[in-house]
Amino acid sequence: MSAVCPNGHTSQSEDFCDTCGAKIDLENQPEAAVPEPAPEAAEPAAAAAPDQQICPNCSTPNTPDALFCEACGYDFTTGALPRGASPKESENGSGAVTGAGVAATVGSIAPAIPLEWVAEVWVDPDWYAVQEADEPMPSPGLPAVVGLTTRSLLIGRVSPSRNIHPDIDCTTDTGVSRRHAQLTTDGQRWFVEDLGSSNGTFVGPASGPLPEDPIAVGPRTELDDDDRIYVGAWTRIVVRAATDDEKTAQTG
Repeated sequence: MSAVCPNGHTSQSEDFCDTCGAKIDLENQPEAAVPEPAPEAAEPAAAAAPDQQICPNCSTPNTPDALFCEACGYDFTTGALPRGASPKESENGSGAVTGAGVAATVGSIAPAIPLEWVAEVWVDPDWYAVQEADEPMPSPGLPAVVGLTTRSLLIGRVSPSRNIHPDIDCTTDTGVSRRHAQLTTDGQRWFVEDLGSSNGTFVGPASGPLPEDPIAVGPRTELDDDDRIYVGAWTRIVVRAATDDEKTAQTG
């Protein structure tokens, strides 16, 4: 224990000061200063949530929840590069043909696979009737047939300014979003995923009533053999096995 002498020296002795020898009055000691508590160690600051994600392909900033780069179309989910700027023209000069012909595309965003499946893109009057759309429906006819030759295909509408060139082109149906849905396969099954479209993506069997509730945004929905995908104001998409004629047309 220490004491303070009348001259202000701190002494280890309690009778006489160790420094100056003055007699120490133990009854009139100054109040001991209460040491201030040591500041608590600051907890490391939590990492700030990123307010953007940078596209590794073109370095354009995008929102944190963006699935595709708005500038070049880079796929943030799969890490795939953007598809080419234009579809490969078929023999009749169009990107999609009807009947046995199959549309082919170049620069797909996913690895190529052999043609075993196709998607039929129909104008569906029944779906149009329940959508109450303002724009007139095109005349129904034979479907556009798109060869599914990559594991991941974009369903949507073309936007040259945003470099959006869907594999399954629904440009004529303005009820379809630019990046509406993604169609993917594991080699045996097909799945559809809504990409946050404005009007939703619907899935229902051919033998049942039209679907009333859209699938959830984000999770993949597996397609059964007789399921149909409904998007926009009148578009119905059917995934089916390719015929021998379609396979021959694609490889020829």
